[in-house]
Amino acid sequence: MSTSAPFLALQNVSFTPNQQAIISDLTLALTQHERVGLVGASGSGKSTLLKLILGVNQPNGGQLTCQGEPIRKRFWHSLNWYREQVQYIPQDPHNALPPSQSVAMVLAEPVKRLKKRDVTLAELSHSLKQVGLTEETLHKKAGELSGGQAQRVALARALMVKPAFLLADEPTSGLDLPLREQIKTLLLDVCQQNHMGLLLVTHDMSIVSGLCDRLLVMNEGAIVEDRPTQAVLASPQHPYTQQLLEAVPSIELEPSHFWKR
Repeated sequence: MSTSAPFLALQNVSFTPNQQAIISDLTLALTQHERVGLVGASGSGKSTLLKLILGVNQPNGGQLTCQGEPIRKRFWHSLNWYREQVQYIPQDPHNALPPSQSVAMVLAEPVKRLKKRDVTLAELSHSLKQVGLTEETLHKKAGELSGGQAQRVALARALMVKPAFLLADEPTSGLDLPLREQIKTLLLDVCQQNHMGLLLVTHDMSIVSGLCDRLLVMNEGAIVEDRPTQAVLASPQHPYTQQLLEAVPSIELEPSHFWKR
């Protein structure tokens, strides 16, 4: 567990829809500049935890804060201030991005909604340049993009408001191995260049190696392991983590310089 001041904090959070606990009494702190992986099998609670952090669902108990401010003061309370700080990268950008809109319109939308202003061509071009796309991409329809291009545009869209932290939900799901490696490298680059933190939700243990400083392992709604990624991959302590690692091909640990922030 990091000892730095938390950027995002969950204190004794519980989520019990239909009187059945999915998450119970969970406490977690994430600092602004760390890259954290959250892994677990389907049904482990990681997607539910992500929705709580996004403010989509409200906990039945406990509190979530961003820089000390409650994320949800009231259910109707605007989350625009929070969206400026924390941006989301969806699992399936093809379904998340309006297919008939141009990439320029897709990129401009969060700035218009959150900052109440129009964007410049320079801003749009810079956003695309950060994710390895050219200015010509602005004129394409979102529905015309390939899987890799759509994921890059989704990331560029998140970067438009200059957030402090990214939440990524299975960002390499459905991509082939070369594209997965490209997106992994891209996430590392943009986080370092923009001094952003990252919470990466994934079932793919290989993506956290070399990208995430810290690894959270979730099972049955609880964090069962929370240590530096390299330490978890080299020597898993919890039996559930051992089972997860045994179920995937051997992961080659990255050189130590990848783990420096």
